[in-house]
Amino acid sequence: MERSHSASYAAAGVDIEAGYEGVRLMREHVARTMIPGVVSDIGGFGGLFAPDLAGMREPVLVSGTDGVGTKIRIAQLLGKHDTVGIDCVAMCVNDIICCGAQPLFFLDYIAIGKNDPHTVATLVSGVAEGCVQAGCALIGGETAEHPGIMAPEDYDLAGFSVGVVDKCKILDHNAMQPGDVILALPSSGIHSNGYSLVRKVFDVEHADLGMYSDELGKTLGEALLEPTKIYVKPVLACLKAADVRGVSHITGGGFYENIPRCLPDGLTAKIEGAAIQTPPIFHMLQKQGSIPQRDMFNTYNMGVGMTVIVARDDADKALAALHAEGCDAYAIGEIVKGEERVIVC
Repeated sequence: MERSHSASYAAAGVDIEAGYEGVRLMREHVARTMIPGVVSDIGGFGGLFAPDLAGMREPVLVSGTDGVGTKIRIAQLLGKHDTVGIDCVAMCVNDIICCGAQPLFFLDYIAIGKNDPHTVATLVSGVAEGCVQAGCALIGGETAEHPGIMAPEDYDLAGFSVGVVDKCKILDHNAMQPGDVILALPSSGIHSNGYSLVRKVFDVEHADLGMYSDELGKTLGEALLEPTKIYVKPVLACLKAADVRGVSHITGGGFYENIPRCLPDGLTAKIEGAAIQTPPIFHMLQKQGSIPQRDMFNTYNMGVGMTVIVARDDADKALAALHAEGCDAYAIGEIVKGEERVIVC
């Protein structure tokens, strides 16, 4: 079959043939994500998925969308493009599991100044890895070449995921009460938020990102590019094992913005700051940027990528389920009566 080609479009900066090559190169990565329910192959106008709703009385679809933000600039400076796709998936699926939903599928969107098939395929390899970690399928996406709008080597990456939960199993935050325990699910580092401040503090455009740091135990570039943890499997296991009353994904806005999203009125999340296991990159960032402690907790996850609030009597069962999934969760506080939404003491 003769392929589409437009010399006029190519002269304007859009290489259709490069797009075809990108699709060819990414196929092997997409194949890794295939799970029961996938109906279509990549290349169609829409991704098709037939969910197995057996056993659900009232299925509810849950969706989430996000991007990687300016963390992408770190990847571009390092010429390492195989991990930001994990971030993209994580930012979406970690959101939708906060109500108890199982992610089903994911679609990505790549905007790039000049379509380099190998860069695009490498980006998709990261997306595919994220989907594998989340147990969902990559069923489609889009690559858009933006000559004249973006520099040739620039790109941006975003996506969205759809999951499903039985309506009767959507987390009921109103069941929360004083004495409930707040569990911390450790982060891998900064994850994908606050990178405009990160780039300013570390002056990444001029810094030696490849220099080894004894404090970090790795290079600064490696620490900044560490991909976001995906918490789908540990959280789903925890939901089955314990009475979970609230889950929060600690993203932009840190503790003070995200934990209150699951708190009923009249209750406060009391966090023991000394209990938090904070990775060295946050200490380095705070010291070098002279950032107040409150601002750190209001911008970053500080080592806690997600919080899970459970009934006190179920705390041990919740921790056991999380540990069994390889998540080194631990307690950092409790729910108390109060009007202040979050207290870090």
